[in-house]
Amino acid sequence: MVGDTGLRERKKTRTHQAISDAAIALFLKHGFDRVPVADVAAAAGVSKPTLFKYFAGKEDLVLHRITDHRDEYARVVRAAPGAPPLDALHRHFTGALTGRDAVTGLNDHPEVLGYHRMVFSTPSLLARLSQHSDREEEALAAALAEHPTAGMDDLTARLAAAQIVAVTRVLARDNWRRLDAGRSADDAHPDALAAADHAFALLAAGLSPT
Repeated sequence: MVGDTGLRERKKTRTHQAISDAAIALFLKHGFDRVPVADVAAAAGVSKPTLFKYFAGKEDLVLHRITDHRDEYARVVRAAPGAPPLDALHRHFTGALTGRDAVTGLNDHPEVLGYHRMVFSTPSLLARLSQHSDREEEALAAALAEHPTAGMDDLTARLAAAQIVAVTRVLARDNWRRLDAGRSADDAHPDALAAADHAFALLAAGLSPT
């Protein structure tokens, strides 16, 4: 029984990955708005109803790669109960830059560059991305309000979370723009790191108690 359950889960994971890979490949080649969902299903070797069992909508075929990071900032804050939350988030973001995490925008693999170009140029994807940011703010605000050293009431936590999520989104887009202009990730890394340090310093000054 346990073996059957594990086999089913592995099959579901493979199907999810196959659909995702087929979707991204088709969208990057032809454009998001020009590829119907039926074509994605056919390329992945599944039916359209099966596709929608794995992905709620067409935008989710793209943005699940970002939503895989769901609640990440909240987890970072909760994992460092003895450290100032902003310090923990700063270290996390700069570490992700060094690791060339695609979510920071500092990844020059051609598919990643094309992926970001598609997201930033497609209104429906940007709208869904905004919804993801709203959820991130809510989760981060809850973590900040609960943090033992942050000392934030609910309103302050929500205001802080909105600023932090917005800042990291701006940093990521600026990083992508550097690479889209032709720079390599290695060449752009010092500027990306300096920008992150500057941004978090501004956050720290703005969020410090008066």
